[in-house]
Amino acid sequence: MALPHAPAATASDAISPTAYATGELWQRLGLSHPALSTARGRRLDRVFRLLLGAIERFSGVSMEALMQARHRGIDAQLSAAIDSGQVSQVIEIAAGLSPRGWRFASRYGAALTYVETDLPAMATLKHELCERAGWLGDHHRVVTLDALADSGPASLAAVAASLDPRRGTAIITEGLVNYFDLPTAQGLWRRIADTLGGFDHGVYLADIYPQPPQQRLEGLYAGFGRLLGAFVKGRISPHFSSAPHAVESMMAAGFAEAEVIDPAQLPATRDYARIKGGDRVQILQARSRQTI
Repeated sequence: MALPHAPAATASDAISPTAYATGELWQRLGLSHPALSTARGRRLDRVFRLLLGAIERFSGVSMEALMQARHRGIDAQLSAAIDSGQVSQVIEIAAGLSPRGWRFASRYGAALTYVETDLPAMATLKHELCERAGWLGDHHRVVTLDALADSGPASLAAVAASLDPRRGTAIITEGLVNYFDLPTAQGLWRRIADTLGGFDHGVYLADIYPQPPQQRLEGLYAGFGRLLGAFVKGRISPHFSSAPHAVESMMAAGFAEAEVIDPAQLPATRDYARIKGGDRVQILQARSRQTI
């Protein structure tokens, strides 16, 4: 089966090692399905575990607690939006080997349309894995999307055009925006706000990492970010100094309202938020101005 909107993969969109390793982390944490496990992911996971174990021993920061808090926190907010009837369509940007699409499509069936997206190489791999497992259909799709494109068949606007504007829609970014510098991130937030404004109801969910107020912790987490950045061959860029700063930034991007949710407030993530690392992540929820 041909992958919709799938130009040939190039070196520039080659799958990063963290995408494979993170996919295997979800396996170890009991959140994923064996169909999403890859041989390369299993190999890289061994290296990733050594790196994260060293970080935890020397700094006390648990990356696994952070990942649990961010993933389950986004899940909790998305579930609430779906269960309340506000959302029945989801676009996940840079979904990678995340199991969220499989879990939500399985849970809600035809009541939910879930579109997983990524750059061509990962989208092709994810499509093949999901198709082999028999998961894909009208209500669960995997397509190519370039989050930085303003137009064209792989843009967010083009992917969103395949959905029903009369239905509430959520857009998710997990573990993505902090790899972008601030101007690039601001451009993405504006595109998301503009896109969601074309639906009956729109909500954006993401993980964010406001800089901690204590100078000692700032140094600790900056060191952690440099170590992780070295592994992914990229720069980790927290964009907000505080939760109010994040809300102001979302309003400036064109959202109607926004809030920052502490995982310690959510039953699904409360235990992880008590662990150093899990206390670092916050869940951003922004709602769009409707233009239809």
